[in-house]
Amino acid sequence: MSKNGQATRQRILDAAETLVLQHSLAGTSIDMVLAQAGITKGAFFYHFKSKSALAEALVERYLAQETLMLQELVQRAERLSRDPLQQVLIFLGLFQEVLEQADTQAGCLVASYVYQMADLSEEIRAIAAQGFADWRQDLSQRFETIMAQYPPRYPVTATDLANGFLVVVEGSLVLLRVLQEAQHPSQQLAHYRNYLELLFLPDR
Repeated sequence: MSKNGQATRQRILDAAETLVLQHSLAGTSIDMVLAQAGITKGAFFYHFKSKSALAEALVERYLAQETLMLQELVQRAERLSRDPLQQVLIFLGLFQEVLEQADTQAGCLVASYVYQMADLSEEIRAIAAQGFADWRQDLSQRFETIMAQYPPRYPVTATDLANGFLVVVEGSLVLLRVLQEAQHPSQQLAHYRNYLELLFLPDR
């Protein structure tokens, strides 16, 4: 694909993501995307054969971007400490900073799709499910390493803790979108970080 073609495709995806976060997937029409991106219908269908194909590409891009961001934060945390628990705590602190600086009011693209799960294709569901499963697996492995070195105060599994991270992040974004309250998702992540410290760190 030429550079111009790549730029057009990215412009379509950028426009569609903005609209989906504002109006939901069902509330976003192809005509709205054309107007937002400033392109012709022919240009749209050159890159995406249908609205469903566009939705799949949006989820794939969003998950890839989020995964890259999380991996970069993990790598920074690993450079700052060799201790597995401290690495996770540092990672959470870095992620808090990202959330504080980001425009979280729009919410999460994947979560916005989940609101209308019944209307999604199996392909989109599979892409979203695999993305969350990959994140959970990575976190579970890290918590298993932590638990081998720091016995938890209460019965809990590594998968429970990994699920907790996803619930806190995605759930807080959903609540922010629905309730329009001032409490920021980074505050919920801070509570989760405090919980991990209470669960694993020995009494001082």
